[in-house]
Amino acid sequence: MSGNNSTVARMPWVEKYRPNCLDDLISHEEIISTINRFINQKQLPHLLFYGPPGTGKTSTILACARQLYSPAHFKSMVLELNASDDRGIGIVRGQILNFASTRTIFCGTFKLIILDEADAMTNDAQNALRRIIEKYTENVRFCIICNYLSKIIPALQSRCTRFRFAPLSPEQMMPRLNKVVEEENVNITDDGKKALLTLAKGDMRKVLNVLQSTSMAFDVVNEDNVYMCVGYPLRSEIENVLQTLLSAATFDSAFDTIEEAKSKRGLALEDIVTELHLFIMRLELPMSVMNKLIIKLAEVEERLTKGCSETAQTAALVSAFFISRDMVSLEG
Repeated sequence: MSGNNSTVARMPWVEKYRPNCLDDLISHEEIISTINRFINQKQLPHLLFYGPPGTGKTSTILACARQLYSPAHFKSMVLELNASDDRGIGIVRGQILNFASTRTIFCGTFKLIILDEADAMTNDAQNALRRIIEKYTENVRFCIICNYLSKIIPALQSRCTRFRFAPLSPEQMMPRLNKVVEEENVNITDDGKKALLTLAKGDMRKVLNVLQSTSMAFDVVNEDNVYMCVGYPLRSEIENVLQTLLSAATFDSAFDTIEEAKSKRGLALEDIVTELHLFIMRLELPMSVMNKLIIKLAEVEERLTKGCSETAQTAALVSAFFISRDMVSLEG
C-alpha cells in the first residue's frame, strides 16, 4: 500500500485533483445539470464540447462516463482517443468502426467514444466519422472535444449537441485552489494566489501546474516567486521599463535599458508589452495621444506574434513612446 501512496504523491497535481464525479466540477452548472438530466433519462445525445484549454471539458465527460458505467465495465464501454493518437481516416475506419459496430452483451446500454482534441483530425477523417455516427447511434454515443469549433466540419457539428466551456472566473477557481493548498500544505500568500489566478486567464490546469512548480522551486508562493517561476515580468520590472520609456533622455539609452532588462531575466517582449498596456491605461494622457500609443503597441504585438525580430520591435516600442512624448509636449 505504501508503494501506491508514493505513486499518488509523485503524480502531477492536475491529475491528482482531477474531478472524479460531476458534483466535484467547479463551474458550468447549467451544462452539468443538463448532462445530468440526459444521463438520468438515459437519453444522452452525441456531444460536442468546445472552449479554451483547462476549462473542464475532458474532466466533465470522464466524470459522465464514471457515472454511466461501473468500474468493471468502464474499459469495455469507453474508447478515449487523444490528439497524441493517430486519428487519420485509417483509425476512423478501423479502431473506431470496430468499437462502434460491436455490441456488449452484459451491459444493456450504449458505448461511449471520446475524441479529445478533435480539431487535430483531418477533414477526410471527420467526413468518414459522420457516417459512423449516423449508422451506429443505437449502439454508441460520441463526445467530440475541441478548442476551436471552426475546425470541426459543419456536418459533424449538426449531429451533436454543442456546449461551450467558457474560461473559469477567479471566484470559481479560488475554492479549488484553496483546497489544493490546504491538502499539500503549501506556504502561499494572498498576492501569490492573485498572481496565479491572473496568469492562468481562466485555465484551472495552469493554476495547479504553476502552483506545483513554484512550491517546489521556492519556500513561499508569493507574487514575485510565481512570476519568477514562469519567466513572466515582475511588477517592479514593468514599472522600471515604463519609467525609462517616459523619462529617458535619448532613444539609445531607453533601448539599451530595455534590452538589458530582457536579457537579465530572459523576458519575452510580448509579455512586457502585455503588462505595459495595463500600466499605460492608468496614465493621465490626452485621449488623442493615448489612442495613438495603444494602436502602436497593438501593432508591435501583432508583429511579434507573426515572428518578427524582437530587437526591431523593441526599437518600435521605444519609438512609440518618444512620438507620444513629443505629441504631449506639442499639445501642452
